Amino acid sequence: MSKASEVKSGNILRFNGELVSVEEYIHRTPGNLRAFYQARMRNVRTGKLVEYRFRTDEEVEIARVETSDYQYLYDDGEFFVVMDNNTYEQFNIPKGLFGDTARFLKEGMNVIIAFESDEPIMAQAPTTVELEITYTEPAVKGDTSTNALKTATVETGVEIRVPLFINQGDKVKVDTRTGDYIERVK
Repeated sequence: MSKASEVKSGNILRFNGELVSVEEYIHRTPGNLRAFYQARMRNVRTGKLVEYRFRTDEEVEIARVETSDYQYLYDDGEFFVVMDNNTYEQFNIPKGLFGDTARFLKEGMNVIIAFESDEPIMAQAPTTVELEITYTEPAVKGDTSTNALKTATVETGVEIRVPLFINQGDKVKVDTRTGDYIERVK
């Protein structure tokens, strides 16, 4: 157990029996009242936002979270199978932990996973990935106006918007958070 004054933004706490991630943690001293800490926390499982005021001497439990790099191996129904790069041990990670970025995962890609006592609580794909275009309509000459985009399918099966000069077989860099095209890779 730790004091509320030792908590920082980014910590994972066990709060009311649930794991929460501290997004914002502010020390307040209003006028002639006692000081307190205003915390905005997000539940790791449900994503629900929780606000709470901690007294400065209140006891809190900071969860011990281990974060490490893993290699994505394959899709297994409701789970992604990943391998620890050091011990070669394999783990099943629920797809929901990756959120929207899961659609850009490619076999062999490195991902970051946080465990709290042998239970995965957070998973993060790389912010940018290089993917090959498997299908796109050919551009018609003279069909260009400023920043014209067309639909293209990448090797993971996701459709993204790319500029007209991108052809089938080209490799492109994609932002996994938004699904936006960034650049063509040589």
